[in-house]
Amino acid sequence: SCLVAHNQPMIKPVQSDQFDYEGEMVVVLKKRGKKIPENEALDYVAGYSLFNEGSIRDFQFLTPQWTVGKNFDGTGAFGPWLVTPDALPPGGKGLKITTRLNGKTVQESNTEHMIFSIASLISLLSDTMTLEPGDVIISGTPSGVGVSRKPPLFMKDGDVAEVEVESIGVLRNPIRAERA
Repeated sequence: SCLVAHNQPMIKPVQSDQFDYEGEMVVVLKKRGKKIPENEALDYVAGYSLFNEGSIRDFQFLTPQWTVGKNFDGTGAFGPWLVTPDALPPGGKGLKITTRLNGKTVQESNTEHMIFSIASLISLLSDTMTLEPGDVIISGTPSGVGVSRKPPLFMKDGDVAEVEVESIGVLRNPIRAERA
């Protein structure tokens, strides 16, 4: 219930005014795997897409486990394209990633700078759980999230958020306040 599609509204929950953006590249898996060696991990990739992990920061930091602040209904935007691995550099490495809020660039980096490569994420996760076809792994966000800005910058009703990754496309979502 936390996911929304391209051009669908991301919902700012009534409980918080700290609805933050996180532009990310995602990887979608095509086959089942457990304890996948890193040098074989990219063989499990069906394709790459886009994600805006709308984070409710005050709830995220209530506990050391961030799950509650990242899974409110309607807060995670996903899509619109699934680009196959043959159309991108291995592991989606070296692609420009940009997040815009109301047309203004708020995050800009390159997937080259991700803390964990796609291959290492797949390998690490498969050490702890069986990965299945269709699983989606969200890869991490560049610097520039709203909570770290002075003053903080959060998404609000009427805003438009866009996440763009070179050669994958643009994910665009309006922001709507939850109706009580």
